[in-house]
Amino acid sequence: MPGSLGSITSANAVLTLVIPPIFTVPQQIQQFSADNIFETDEIEVAETSMGVDGNLSGGLIYNEIAWNITLQANSPSNALFDQWWQAQLAAQDVYAASGIVTLKSIGTKWVMANGFLKRVTTMPPGGRTLRPRRFGIVWNSVTAQAIPA
Repeated sequence: MPGSLGSITSANAVLTLVIPPIFTVPQQIQQFSADNIFETDEIEVAETSMGVDGNLSGGLIYNEIAWNITLQANSPSNALFDQWWQAQLAAQDVYAASGIVTLKSIGTKWVMANGFLKRVTTMPPGGRTLRPRRFGIVWNSVTAQAIPA
């Protein structure tokens, strides 16, 4: 059973993106950065207000979910993000993506919907070696689901 032995490896992570009309079939992202594959920013999910009588009230709020992915400088998947960005420039419009992150080690996948490319590292930073490139997508929703055993 996934995760039953306490594994938290990300070595077997699988990430796919679909970006119609550019990529209409799922594209598997390859050659992640060794130190930071992907991450989401924490989001606020409630608005709260303390009344003068000391009673706290709260309500659900919605927020976009910022997600960053980091790829090795020589990852073939950098071309996917370059094509996505260039296609948007040519169309003078944006294309929404969907994606799935599968983490076999913990038996969970996340389904990401209605995402927009918001940040692009246009070229790899140079140093003694080329450094990873980072891309930012903002998702409408990210939903966790158990992977069937």
